[in-house]
Amino acid sequence: MGKQASPRKVADNEALAVGTTIRGSAQKLNLVAAMIRGRKAEDALNILSFSPKAMAVEVRKVLASAIANAENNHNLDVDALVVAEASVGKSISMKRFTPRARGRSSRIVKPFSRVRIVVREQQEA
Repeated sequence: MGKQASPRKVADNEALAVGTTIRGSAQKLNLVAAMIRGRKAEDALNILSFSPKAMAVEVRKVLASAIANAENNHNLDVDALVVAEASVGKSISMKRFTPRARGRSSRIVKPFSRVRIVVREQQEA
């Protein structure tokens, strides 16, 4: 008896990819994710390639992974893909301490975020 297949978390015409530990705040990551929501996958890749924001590199990797999952694992048409969902959330935070004046110290929080991108195959209307 093999391992039980878990049910899919998305519909049959969708594929997803998740980036779990992206170094940076969720607020900055959400600004980049908002640029690609609802756009065609090809256009979204172009937008992220030429975006000046540093987070765009990480989001582009996750989007490229979602497109590859759609093509290789679910046999979806790459040219008909649309970014259906791009959601951002908090992940872990590293806590560090730095010395300050008069013998004190203060905490530095280095946040990590996660991004979940779902691409959907759009039917030609």
